[in-house]
Amino acid sequence: MHILMVLLLVGMIPTLIITAGLVNAYRSRANSTKLSEVQRYGSFIVNRFLPTGALMNADDTAVNDELSLMASIYEGRILVVNEDLNVVRDTYGQELGKTLIAQNVVKCLKNGKETYINRYERYTEIMMPITSTDSESTEGVLVITFSTNAILGMEQLLRQKALLYGIIIAIAVVGFAIVYSKKVTNPLNSMAKTIDHLTEGYLNEEVSFKGYREIGRISDSFNRLIGRIRALENSRQEFVSNVSHELKTPITSMKVLADSLLTQENVPNEMYREFLSDINDEVERENKIINDLLSLVKLDKSASDLHVEELNVNELLEGILKRLQPIAQKRNIELIFESFRPVSAEVDEVKMSLAISNLIENAVKYNVDDGWVKVSLNADHKYFYIKVSDSGIGIPEEAQEHIFDRFYRVDKARTRETGGTGLGLSITKNVVMLHKGAIKVYSRENEGTTFTVRIPLSYIP
Repeated sequence: MHILMVLLLVGMIPTLIITAGLVNAYRSRANSTKLSEVQRYGSFIVNRFLPTGALMNADDTAVNDELSLMASIYEGRILVVNEDLNVVRDTYGQELGKTLIAQNVVKCLKNGKETYINRYERYTEIMMPITSTDSESTEGVLVITFSTNAILGMEQLLRQKALLYGIIIAIAVVGFAIVYSKKVTNPLNSMAKTIDHLTEGYLNEEVSFKGYREIGRISDSFNRLIGRIRALENSRQEFVSNVSHELKTPITSMKVLADSLLTQENVPNEMYREFLSDINDEVERENKIINDLLSLVKLDKSASDLHVEELNVNELLEGILKRLQPIAQKRNIELIFESFRPVSAEVDEVKMSLAISNLIENAVKYNVDDGWVKVSLNADHKYFYIKVSDSGIGIPEEAQEHIFDRFYRVDKARTRETGGTGLGLSITKNVVMLHKGAIKVYSRENEGTTFTVRIPLSYIP
């Protein structure tokens, strides 16, 4: 309905304005043209008869004939008034010899200038001074009243034509507006119904809106949005399932170990110690999963929890490498730090340390014995860059787009052996995103992996 009204207004208002403007322009132009004609004719009469004195002589029939002809042509009346305001000529013959005291006539005598007035709707009066060529004094006034009926009639005809054309245009505009508005609003109404249907939980349907190209683009964008919502819903369900599974697995293992001890009699102390050690490992694993989940929950809340401060990134990386050195030494993995320049940036030290630690720790865990891990730091005028490369087992190409998903593991058996929870890279990506940065991975199986992190030097709220 709103589109229909807009189209009607857009179509009709300019038409009405243009029509009114054309009619008014015609009336003004026609009046101006006719006034100029009357002035020229009046000037011709004055210039022709004034030198002979015939204009002011009431007995000269030639002047009367000329004035009568002019009055007939312009459907009006002509008076000649002398300097004493006496009417010496009148084409109607009614005012001869009478005194004409009119403000505009007196004004014309005094000023010696032409003046005209639209005294009546259908008539216009013009007062032309009769000036002697010898003394340049005003001897009288030529009062010409002429009809504007022809102009008004043509104006009325134009208005009728304009009204007719306006009605035709209005019908065309209304028809076009109805067709066009339906063509535009029908897909939108269909879209609204689809959205209502989706809000009821039917997320497995694709939508297709027919219409203009823009409607088609909306349809494509809407399908992508539905796909994204569907993926998020699946991710949520998978996350809940994974959390349940990951938390349940250590508990199941502990229950099996405990039941084994309880169902046996005279269990040797060595077996108690071994089983309790296994139970302790499962408790530690459970604790690590819970801590990682809590970290994710905190990171998902908002960036307002960031405690940003100016930090020496070089010292941060050196501290992380020093802390992870014992883990690397167990497998004789060399940790290499390459810094191209001192870097200071506005970051949250705790969260950034957690993110980078996850990358370096993964590079050590999924490496080969006697391998290497190289950490490099560089910066430009806007960002600093951290690159973590290793000589490890690499990541299959088909798995690279999923490695930042929660609980995703490339090799689940090996991940459990290394004590991974499948949450480390997800935590790292969340930290990077909170800092308005970006993270990318480049890897080939059995050729190593490289993670590249880009973070703004100045924090962007």
